[in-house]
Amino acid sequence: MAIEDNPESRVSYGEELRSRREAAGFTQEQLSQRAILSRTHLAHMEAGRRRPSVEDARRLDQVLETGGFFVRFLPTLDGRKVAEHFEAAADFERQATVIRLYEPKLIPGLLQTEAYAREVLSSGFPPKGDEERDRLLVTRLERARILDNFHSPVVWALLDEAVLRRPIGGPAVMAKQLRHVVELGERRRVRVHVLPFAAGYHALLEGMVSLMWFEDMPPVAYAEGLKTGRVWELPSVVRDCQVAYDHALGDALSHKASLALIRSVAEEYEHEAQ
Repeated sequence: MAIEDNPESRVSYGEELRSRREAAGFTQEQLSQRAILSRTHLAHMEAGRRRPSVEDARRLDQVLETGGFFVRFLPTLDGRKVAEHFEAAADFERQATVIRLYEPKLIPGLLQTEAYAREVLSSGFPPKGDEERDRLLVTRLERARILDNFHSPVVWALLDEAVLRRPIGGPAVMAKQLRHVVELGERRRVRVHVLPFAAGYHALLEGMVSLMWFEDMPPVAYAEGLKTGRVWELPSVVRDCQVAYDHALGDALSHKASLALIRSVAEEYEHEAQ
């Protein structure tokens, strides 16, 4: 798969690598030996002349004890990997300590399985070629790596019942997708709430929103519509989004009842797929 390279990001990656290496007290030779890389290859990476592989990044994270930082940084080396209107939100998402999502139509990107995400990315307009779709798919799956850390970010997912009932990719794909959400909920990695159809109109019905909190800066809100999206940093707007989220959450099923509903719908899809 051909990947468009981003030289500026590659230089930034190299500068960060050199900074982390020096902070850890390693020479290039010492780090190259521990990470099973040639010193020349490492020098080229630090100078921004060579792109690290995923395996390179994993070994660097392990030796430098950077908690997956260099793996998560890899997508920034490519050409555009997310929709233009989502770029700022994606950057905030990587830094967030708390994320609260509401989705009226689709499983949130962070929770999507590969098959579900592939179907979503294959069905948009204008149509995408296989290479572009695969680049976007890799990025979407890499975004979910932030869930590998059990403690941070804390994630809540508020889903409209329509998300469960819309058969993206067919019953087999949906069954596995919903089972994945249940599994995340059961092991307490993600808190899940469903807004049932019976709730009628609710405060977030008009569109998707993502609320994000951080350790060292004020919270933000990201709202999205068709081909559009905006990060809101104005405190009054962010506060309004937070209040709307709380109102909608009050109309939702409990975490336990939500998982039971999702599990039941997954069983329906499994029966249909047989």
